[in-house]
Amino acid sequence: MSQSLLLQAFQGTNKTIPVWFMRQAGRTLPQYQALKSKYPLEEMFHNPEIASEISCLPVKELNVDAAILFADILTLPASMGFKISFSQNNGPVITNPIAQPDDLGAIHDFYEEELNYVRETIRLVKQRLPTDIPLIGFAGSPFSVAFYLVGGGSPMNFSRIFHLMFHEPEAFHRLMEILTRNTMRYLNLQKDAGIKVFQLFDTWAGALRPTDYAHWVLPYVREIFDEVDLPSIYYLKNCQHLLALMEKCGADFLSVCESVVLGHNPILAKTDKGVQGNLFIGLLYAPRDLLEKEIRDVLMGGRHYQRYIFNLSHGVFPDVEVDTLKFVVDRVHGFGKMGTAPIFPKSIFL
Repeated sequence: MSQSLLLQAFQGTNKTIPVWFMRQAGRTLPQYQALKSKYPLEEMFHNPEIASEISCLPVKELNVDAAILFADILTLPASMGFKISFSQNNGPVITNPIAQPDDLGAIHDFYEEELNYVRETIRLVKQRLPTDIPLIGFAGSPFSVAFYLVGGGSPMNFSRIFHLMFHEPEAFHRLMEILTRNTMRYLNLQKDAGIKVFQLFDTWAGALRPTDYAHWVLPYVREIFDEVDLPSIYYLKNCQHLLALMEKCGADFLSVCESVVLGHNPILAKTDKGVQGNLFIGLLYAPRDLLEKEIRDVLMGGRHYQRYIFNLSHGVFPDVEVDTLKFVVDRVHGFGKMGTAPIFPKSIFL
């Protein structure tokens, strides 16, 4: 059995660049839209037959090099005492958010039987995938999950989480400890079920200053990567000003957004970690000649690193054309052989 291209990239032995997309499971694919027209999101998440089908669709339809579990970053807290519903158009709604420190008393560690549907989904995905295509599991970072739990759902309201951080620091740290402990258990549950890689999504921590990130976020992220023994990726949106701290997270790969220019960043030039990214998602709406040029620019930047995976700057939008994603995959796979060393010596950045 040949090893997957994605796992080869973790070892730096791949000769072709692997590619997958954040939010590839669902979103833009017509087969997903057909299922979404029949079932509410919550049923799609909780039904292993449906969730496994959606997880596998991008491998068949887009020719990506990995599947990612169809779930939500709020799957975990929904099993910890939070009442979470998913609107088809407006995202998650939390009817019992954390409004004051006393609300932390209502949170409990998740019961594994409540997440048996996640185990079963992973089992079914493993049956359906080709043997050389790995399944990526994931979780939200404690800070980004807390952002929703304190804010009450989707609206970008930072005032509530900032108020908890700075007015009730002990309560905030307690919340982070609870989420961190359960995130490690949740990822290990996914590992036991059969995922081969995991990504930790940190969508909102990029709003913090470096000093705040170092105090409120990084210790908990490090604890997760230290505990879960699998090839790992850390995605941090709006990360350029936090990259020096992000590099200390303990993950095997750093997944960076469009705020970082690959091949021209002194921190990434010196890191021993792999790099993932980072085609700007807005370019998926560009004319093909411009898109092709931008894909090549990202790939040329990625060749500076001993270990590299192609991805986007953020998740796929629902109205992106499927043929555009196929075009990206085709151009990445056709880029040519990966070199055995960076194009330029790292010393030019010192």
